[in-house]
Amino acid sequence: MTRLTPILILLFLAATACEFTADRTQTSDKTDPVVETASELAPEEPSLDAFGIHESLDVTTHIIRRNESLSAILRGHGLAPGDIHDLSRASSGVFDVRRMRAGRPLHIYSKADSTGSASVAFVVYEDNNAEFIRFHLADSIIVERDHKPVEIRTRLVDASITGSLYQTMRQIGVDPQLTHRLADVYAWQVDFYRIQPGDHFKVLFEERLIDGEAAEIGRIKAAVFTHRNQDFHAFHYRQNGHDEYFDEEGNSLRRQFMAAPLDYTRISSRFTNRRYHPVLKRNMPHHGTDYAAPVGTPIRAVGDGTITVARYGRNNGNYIRIRHNSIYETGYLHMSRFADGMRPGTQVKQGQIIGYVGATGLATGPHLCFRFWQHGRPVDPRRIDLPPADPIQEEHRGSFAVRKEQLLSELGIEHDSVLKPPAIFAIQFGYNGVLSNQNLYNASDDGDL
Repeated sequence: MTRLTPILILLFLAATACEFTADRTQTSDKTDPVVETASELAPEEPSLDAFGIHESLDVTTHIIRRNESLSAILRGHGLAPGDIHDLSRASSGVFDVRRMRAGRPLHIYSKADSTGSASVAFVVYEDNNAEFIRFHLADSIIVERDHKPVEIRTRLVDASITGSLYQTMRQIGVDPQLTHRLADVYAWQVDFYRIQPGDHFKVLFEERLIDGEAAEIGRIKAAVFTHRNQDFHAFHYRQNGHDEYFDEEGNSLRRQFMAAPLDYTRISSRFTNRRYHPVLKRNMPHHGTDYAAPVGTPIRAVGDGTITVARYGRNNGNYIRIRHNSIYETGYLHMSRFADGMRPGTQVKQGQIIGYVGATGLATGPHLCFRFWQHGRPVDPRRIDLPPADPIQEEHRGSFAVRKEQLLSELGIEHDSVLKPPAIFAIQFGYNGVLSNQNLYNASDDGDL
């Protein structure tokens, strides 16, 4: 009996331990549902509207009237003059409140306090369909520029020319912006002065949507333009950090120089060795091309280079000269003003705005006189064979081939139907004159010596 006592004690302790463990397990099981219930009851975050503001706030939309100021509108909603002054100061460097335009919407958000009286918490001004200015007024005053969420979709259009390219775009329900995008891509391949009924285009492009509606034409991904029974293909490809367009063999569609330095309405005078000068009243050489355009039209550098001259001259007015390399230089005359930062030594990129159209110097109307030098000798850039930009580099040819096949498939074109590209013909006119909606301006020939 004495020997059994220790064994009985051990059995008793083991049974007690099991019972204690079971009790702990049961207690733990009972508390789990309570935790889950607490999690399910967690409050949801309030949803935000398109301007990033809680939808729980009351909002009033005011359409700005002509000559109506922001301060007058906000005073009408109970904002104190001191707060309006602070808001105007906080806007400095972000947005000039004096530049609010008639017809644009201003959204005023109100928030009720504990007493039930409402006060202005936010103000949103829609600068355009995409960008807006948000004024925080609830605690400290903060002013910030933001934009609505943008959805990007890919779209394919396939049409034949029935009149002008611009008219065709409108007839098929496409933003005419696509006309200018196509003209940029094919600036050296297709003479847009001479497109004709029966020409055909198929374009794969990105379209930006805001609030579910088309807002802007984005990048052209691929295109084929049939002009005079010749197919011109364009494939977008990013090489060395730059967006470029190439044909089916990997040759760049871009030339080292742009076809024209601005969007113009017409060519008012061409390169010639004998022209009657409208100011000096005598025949003399005119070694430039005159582009008629409204005052203030942006002027762009036709190629990468360094500014060597940026000053005013009695004959040339405000003019800039750019050295592109050891062979080519270009000149831009009669500007109304230079773009910011344009001075000798400034490096510019192709397409960068360098100034604006004017009629300074010996000029009888607003236009740009564009000059081109080859080895220091004035030449007509429309009658010389300018060098192309770089083709697809060897190390990119494999990935370009894959990209091209993918884009051909999206265009709905069989690879076997893509023929060798035709020889590029010389352009006699810039494309911009056809695409402009502006009226023709009667700018006379300039008076350069």
